[in-house]
Amino acid sequence: MPKTRHAPMPLDQVLREHVLLLGHDERTPEHTHTRGHLVYPATGVLSLVTSVGSWIAPSNRVVWIPAGFAHQHRAHGQTDMRIVFLAPSLAALLPAHPAVLVMTPLAREAALALTGSEHRSAGARSRLRRVIIDDVATAPEQPLHLPEPHDDRLRAVVALVEEGMSSPLTLGELGHRVGASERTLSRLFQQETGMTFPQWRTQLRVHHALLLLAADVSVIHTATACGWANPSAFINAFTALVGQTPGQYQRVLRDDAKTVRQGGNRRSGHVR
Repeated sequence: MPKTRHAPMPLDQVLREHVLLLGHDERTPEHTHTRGHLVYPATGVLSLVTSVGSWIAPSNRVVWIPAGFAHQHRAHGQTDMRIVFLAPSLAALLPAHPAVLVMTPLAREAALALTGSEHRSAGARSRLRRVIIDDVATAPEQPLHLPEPHDDRLRAVVALVEEGMSSPLTLGELGHRVGASERTLSRLFQQETGMTFPQWRTQLRVHHALLLLAADVSVIHTATACGWANPSAFINAFTALVGQTPGQYQRVLRDDAKTVRQGGNRRSGHVR
């Protein structure tokens, strides 16, 4: 059962850049903030969970959460979260909805510097935020959103797919199990998620693959566990969504974790 991390002060009152360290499978309570903010997992993999679906971000991505959007964070592996709140003028440069964006090396170093020391002047912190936003605001939005369906029949299908990630069951076969026709389910998937069922299932499998690869599971075993017929099909689907091969993704995670450890700037608490 996931463990819930309770912050030392109400999360909806935290408005300074800070570091939050979560252990594997820990999650925060659902909360909102009055300012939009970026959440960068310097190590580990982070899920953003909302009523409209989930987003997933490894350490070469950053999560953007607009002001007032209720959400939870869930950690996969030991996760070092760097949280940067933005003034409305900077937040206006980012999407009006939650998103996962590319974190360039420059923006990454600025985020680590901003959240790694409490002794920087207000002017220095402002300049670092500007560096981050200049890079992130022009970064492409990543297709790492998994919409959450609300129809009971779709929820039943989702549960079956999640329980049998490697199962090759078709939508028609799943429909037989939940008492709905393939045509009805196909229409509902398009209406509620904006995706076809094959697109949605591929997205789910890639989400699951991101977590397995972050746990150092091999590419071959990940492909099998997530339901791909062979490693080549997995590599092609993963690369199309994530923008790098599974092997490249694992190397980046290892390098990022090493950089943070060597930097010695992991610090829990709030920057004053």
